[in-house]
Amino acid sequence: MSKGHSHLDFERPIVELEKKISDMKDFSVGESIELDSEISSLEGKLKKLRDDIYSGLTRWQRVQLSRHSRRPHALDYIRLMMTDFVELHGDRGFADDKALIGGFAKLDGRSIIVIGQQKGRDTK
Repeated sequence: MSKGHSHLDFERPIVELEKKISDMKDFSVGESIELDSEISSLEGKLKKLRDDIYSGLTRWQRVQLSRHSRRPHALDYIRLMMTDFVELHGDRGFADDKALIGGFAKLDGRSIIVIGQQKGRDTK
């Protein structure tokens, strides 16, 4: 991963194209210039570029993605998808494994049990 960036090196073309699209949108609004067709064309290229890059990842690139510091964790999904989450803690030995998360929640009005992996945001 590049220092100071939240993207991986192989994602650089995607990030650059996203910035170009964002700049064009800002320019279009600021200058009252119609760039919708150009922006739409670039968004199509962006979709194809994403498909091409992510479908052809090497094993190491997949590992890098899985270890990415901004990758969502179990609690991120729980907060977005569920309501009334009640986390359970501890075991019979009165210990608490911080890497595992479990509890009760509601999903589409149904009560469910949630179990997930909640590892840290860094390697420390």
